[in-house]
Amino acid sequence: MNKVLSVEALHKYYGAKPAVAGISFEVGRNEIVGLLGPNGAGKTTTINMILGVLQPTTGTIRIEGRDLATDRSRALACTNFTAVYATLPGNLTVYQNLRILGMIYDVKQLSSRIEELLVQFDLKAFRNVKCGLLSSGEQTRVQLAKALLNRPHLLLLDEPTASLDPSAARDIRATIREFTVRDSVGVLWTSHNMYEVQDVCDRALFLSHGKILLEGDPKTLPREHGKVSLEELFITVAREPLTLGAG
Repeated sequence: MNKVLSVEALHKYYGAKPAVAGISFEVGRNEIVGLLGPNGAGKTTTINMILGVLQPTTGTIRIEGRDLATDRSRALACTNFTAVYATLPGNLTVYQNLRILGMIYDVKQLSSRIEELLVQFDLKAFRNVKCGLLSSGEQTRVQLAKALLNRPHLLLLDEPTASLDPSAARDIRATIREFTVRDSVGVLWTSHNMYEVQDVCDRALFLSHGKILLEGDPKTLPREHGKVSLEELFITVAREPLTLGAG
Protein backbone atom coordinates (compact mmCIF):
# COMPACT_ATOMS: atom_id res chain seq x y z
CA MET A 1 0.00 0.00 0.00
CA ASN A 2 1.73 3.16 -1.22
CA LYS A 3 -0.78 5.72 0.03
CA VAL A 4 -0.84 6.60 3.71
CA LEU A 5 -3.76 9.03 3.30
CA SER A 6 -6.56 9.06 0.73
CA VAL A 7 -9.19 11.80 0.76
CA GLU A 8 -12.09 11.44 -1.66
CA ALA A 9 -14.81 13.99 -2.51
CA LEU A 10 -14.62 15.59 0.94
CA HIS A 11 -17.24 18.21 1.80
CA LYS A 12 -17.87 20.15 4.99
CA TYR A 13 -20.82 22.52 5.19
CA TYR A 14 -21.72 24.97 7.94
CA GLY A 15 -25.36 25.58 7.17
CA ALA A 16 -25.48 26.30 3.44
CA LYS A 17 -21.87 27.53 3.31
CA PRO A 18 -19.15 25.08 2.21
CA ALA A 19 -15.89 25.28 4.17
CA VAL A 20 -14.51 22.38 2.14
CA ALA A 21 -16.07 21.76 -1.27
CA GLY A 22 -15.36 18.31 -2.68
CA ILE A 23 -11.59 17.96 -2.43
CA SER A 24 -9.71 14.75 -3.27
CA PHE A 25 -6.00 14.08 -2.77
CA GLU A 26 -3.52 11.50 -1.51
CA VAL A 27 -0.34 11.49 0.55
CA GLY A 28 2.15 8.73 -0.16
CA ARG A 29 4.88 7.13 1.90
CA ASN A 30 8.14 9.09 2.06
CA GLU A 31 6.23 12.16 0.88
CA ILE A 32 5.64 15.61 2.34
CA VAL A 33 2.64 17.39 0.85
CA GLY A 34 2.07 21.09 1.48
CA LEU A 35 -1.51 22.18 2.06
CA LEU A 36 -1.47 25.88 1.19
CA GLY A 37 -3.88 28.74 0.93
CA PRO A 38 -4.98 31.98 2.59
CA ASN A 39 -6.80 32.09 5.90
CA GLY A 40 -10.31 30.72 5.45
CA ALA A 41 -9.37 28.52 2.48
CA GLY A 42 -10.29 25.32 4.35
CA LYS A 43 -6.89 24.02 5.47
CA THR A 44 -7.58 23.68 9.20
CA THR A 45 -11.07 22.29 8.56
CA THR A 46 -9.52 19.63 6.32
CA ILE A 47 -6.91 18.69 8.93
CA ASN A 48 -9.55 18.52 11.67
CA MET A 49 -11.64 16.15 9.56
CA ILE A 50 -8.61 13.91 8.97
CA LEU A 51 -7.99 13.90 12.74
CA GLY A 52 -11.60 12.94 13.42
CA VAL A 53 -12.26 16.19 15.30
CA LEU A 54 -14.84 17.24 12.72
CA GLN A 55 -17.19 14.92 10.87
CA PRO A 56 -17.36 15.46 7.09
CA THR A 57 -20.72 16.30 5.60
CA THR A 58 -19.91 13.85 2.81
CA GLY A 59 -16.80 12.14 1.49
CA THR A 60 -14.31 9.49 2.57
CA ILE A 61 -11.02 9.60 4.49
CA ARG A 62 -8.79 6.53 4.56
CA ILE A 63 -5.62 6.24 6.64
CA GLU A 64 -3.48 3.21 5.82
CA GLY A 65 -6.49 1.92 3.88
CA ARG A 66 -8.79 2.12 6.92
CA ASP A 67 -11.98 4.13 6.58
CA LEU A 68 -11.94 6.77 9.32
CA ALA A 69 -15.74 6.62 9.60
CA THR A 70 -15.91 2.88 10.30
CA ASP A 71 -12.47 2.01 11.73
CA ARG A 72 -11.64 5.18 13.62
CA SER A 73 -9.48 3.76 16.43
CA ARG A 74 -7.10 1.83 14.20
CA ALA A 75 -6.93 4.64 11.64
CA LEU A 76 -5.99 7.25 14.24
CA ALA A 77 -3.58 4.96 16.13
CA CYS A 78 -0.99 5.48 13.40
CA THR A 79 -1.59 9.25 13.14
CA ASN A 80 -0.26 12.23 15.06
CA PHE A 81 -0.21 16.00 14.67
CA THR A 82 0.97 19.33 15.91
CA ALA A 83 -0.79 22.68 15.60
CA VAL A 84 -0.21 26.13 17.04
CA TYR A 85 -3.79 26.21 18.39
CA ALA A 86 -3.52 22.86 20.25
CA THR A 87 -1.24 23.63 23.18
CA LEU A 88 -0.23 21.08 25.80
CA PRO A 89 -1.37 21.48 29.44
CA GLY A 90 0.73 24.27 30.90
CA ASN A 91 0.60 22.96 34.49
CA LEU A 92 2.38 19.72 33.52
CA THR A 93 6.10 19.42 32.92
CA VAL A 94 7.58 18.50 29.56
CA TYR A 95 8.25 14.96 30.78
CA GLN A 96 4.77 14.58 32.32
CA ASN A 97 3.09 15.69 29.10
CA LEU A 98 5.12 13.30 26.98
CA ARG A 99 4.59 10.41 29.39
CA ILE A 100 0.81 10.83 29.63
CA LEU A 101 0.45 11.21 25.87
CA GLY A 102 2.75 8.24 25.31
CA MET A 103 0.52 6.12 27.55
CA ILE A 104 -2.55 7.25 25.59
CA TYR A 105 -0.83 6.19 22.36
CA ASP A 106 0.36 2.96 24.01
CA VAL A 107 3.97 3.65 23.04
CA LYS A 108 6.25 0.69 23.67
CA GLN A 109 9.43 1.28 25.72
CA LEU A 110 8.02 4.70 26.52
CA SER A 111 10.75 5.92 28.88
CA SER A 112 13.52 5.34 26.37
CA ARG A 113 11.41 6.87 23.59
CA ILE A 114 10.91 10.04 25.65
CA GLU A 115 14.63 10.29 26.39
CA GLU A 116 15.38 9.91 22.70
CA LEU A 117 13.00 12.74 21.80
CA LEU A 118 14.28 15.03 24.57
CA VAL A 119 17.72 14.76 23.03
CA GLN A 120 16.50 15.04 19.44
CA PHE A 121 14.61 18.27 20.11
CA ASP A 122 17.14 19.77 22.56
CA LEU A 123 14.72 19.55 25.50
CA LYS A 124 16.73 17.74 28.17
CA ALA A 125 17.25 20.94 30.15
CA PHE A 126 13.46 21.48 30.20
CA ARG A 127 12.28 17.98 31.13
CA ASN A 128 11.04 19.09 34.59
CA VAL A 129 9.86 22.55 33.54
CA LYS A 130 6.13 23.18 33.28
CA CYS A 131 5.10 23.72 29.67
CA GLY A 132 3.31 26.95 30.57
CA LEU A 133 6.65 28.51 31.53
CA LEU A 134 8.36 27.73 28.22
CA SER A 135 8.90 30.21 25.41
CA SER A 136 6.80 29.80 22.28
CA GLY A 137 9.76 28.25 20.45
CA GLU A 138 10.40 25.78 23.27
CA GLN A 139 6.71 24.85 23.35
CA THR A 140 6.87 24.24 19.61
CA ARG A 141 9.73 21.79 20.09
CA VAL A 142 7.75 19.94 22.77
CA GLN A 143 4.77 19.77 20.41
CA LEU A 144 6.94 18.24 17.71
CA ALA A 145 8.39 15.71 20.17
CA LYS A 146 4.81 14.79 21.11
CA ALA A 147 3.90 14.43 17.43
CA LEU A 148 6.63 11.84 16.87
CA LEU A 149 6.05 9.87 20.10
CA ASN A 150 4.17 6.99 18.51
CA ARG A 151 6.25 6.95 15.31
CA PRO A 152 3.16 7.81 13.24
CA HIS A 153 2.65 6.68 9.65
CA LEU A 154 0.67 9.87 8.95
CA LEU A 155 1.90 13.14 10.43
CA LEU A 156 -0.19 16.32 10.22
CA LEU A 157 1.77 19.53 10.79
CA ASP A 158 -0.13 22.82 10.98
CA GLU A 159 2.40 25.70 10.88
CA PRO A 160 5.01 23.59 12.75
CA THR A 161 7.84 26.16 12.64
CA ALA A 162 5.83 29.35 13.09
CA SER A 163 7.42 30.23 16.47
CA LEU A 164 10.98 29.18 15.67
CA ASP A 165 13.95 31.28 14.64
CA PRO A 166 15.41 30.54 11.17
CA SER A 167 18.17 28.27 12.49
CA ALA A 168 15.82 26.20 14.64
CA ALA A 169 13.26 26.03 11.83
CA ARG A 170 15.92 24.71 9.46
CA ASP A 171 16.87 22.01 11.96
CA ILE A 172 13.22 21.01 12.44
CA ARG A 173 12.67 20.74 8.69
CA ALA A 174 15.71 18.48 8.43
CA THR A 175 14.45 16.34 11.33
CA ILE A 176 11.00 15.90 9.78
CA ARG A 177 12.49 15.12 6.37
CA GLU A 178 14.79 12.50 7.91
CA PHE A 179 11.90 10.95 9.86
CA THR A 180 9.73 10.87 6.73
CA VAL A 181 12.30 8.98 4.68
CA ARG A 182 13.61 6.69 7.43
CA ASP A 183 10.19 5.51 8.65
CA SER A 184 8.27 5.70 5.32
CA VAL A 185 5.94 8.35 6.72
CA GLY A 186 3.45 10.54 4.89
CA VAL A 187 3.29 14.18 6.01
CA LEU A 188 0.62 16.83 5.38
CA TRP A 189 2.19 20.23 6.14
CA THR A 190 0.51 23.65 6.23
CA SER A 191 2.60 26.79 6.17
CA HIS A 192 2.48 30.44 5.12
CA ASN A 193 6.27 30.38 4.67
CA MET A 194 6.76 29.76 0.96
CA TYR A 195 10.52 29.35 1.30
CA GLU A 196 9.85 26.56 3.76
CA VAL A 197 7.35 24.90 1.42
CA GLN A 198 9.84 24.91 -1.45
CA ASP A 199 12.55 23.57 0.84
CA VAL A 200 10.63 20.68 2.41
CA CYS A 201 7.58 19.72 0.34
CA ASP A 202 7.51 17.24 -2.54
CA ARG A 203 4.10 18.45 -3.70
CA ALA A 204 1.89 21.40 -2.92
CA LEU A 205 -1.90 21.72 -2.99
CA PHE A 206 -3.31 25.25 -3.18
CA LEU A 207 -6.75 25.64 -1.61
CA SER A 208 -9.09 28.51 -2.40
CA HIS A 209 -12.65 28.74 -1.04
CA GLY A 210 -12.59 25.07 -0.02
CA LYS A 211 -11.41 23.73 -3.39
CA ILE A 212 -8.03 22.56 -4.65
CA LEU A 213 -7.12 25.14 -7.27
CA LEU A 214 -3.55 24.06 -8.11
CA GLU A 215 -1.36 21.05 -7.47
CA GLY A 216 2.24 20.22 -8.29
CA ASP A 217 5.91 20.54 -7.46
CA PRO A 218 6.37 23.76 -5.44
CA LYS A 219 9.67 24.38 -7.22
CA THR A 220 8.09 24.43 -10.69
CA LEU A 221 4.48 25.53 -10.05
CA PRO A 222 5.24 29.28 -10.20
CA ARG A 223 6.77 29.03 -13.69
CA GLU A 224 3.88 26.89 -14.89
CA HIS A 225 1.51 29.73 -14.01
CA GLY A 226 3.64 32.66 -15.13
CA LYS A 227 4.86 33.69 -11.68
CA VAL A 228 8.43 34.31 -10.57
CA SER A 229 8.07 32.83 -7.08
CA LEU A 230 5.86 30.62 -4.95
CA GLU A 231 5.06 33.65 -2.81
CA GLU A 232 3.74 35.54 -5.84
CA LEU A 233 1.66 32.50 -6.78
CA PHE A 234 0.28 32.30 -3.22
CA ILE A 235 -0.71 35.97 -3.33
CA THR A 236 -2.48 35.44 -6.66
CA VAL A 237 -4.38 32.45 -5.25
CA ALA A 238 -5.41 34.58 -2.27
CA ARG A 239 -6.46 37.67 -4.25
CA GLU A 240 -7.36 36.52 -7.76
CA PRO A 241 -8.09 32.77 -7.77
CA LEU A 242 -10.28 32.97 -10.86
CA THR A 243 -7.30 34.07 -12.97
CA LEU A 244 -5.67 30.69 -12.23
CA GLY A 245 -8.69 28.43 -12.33
CA ALA A 246 -8.76 28.31 -16.11
CA GLY A 247 -5.05 27.51 -16.33
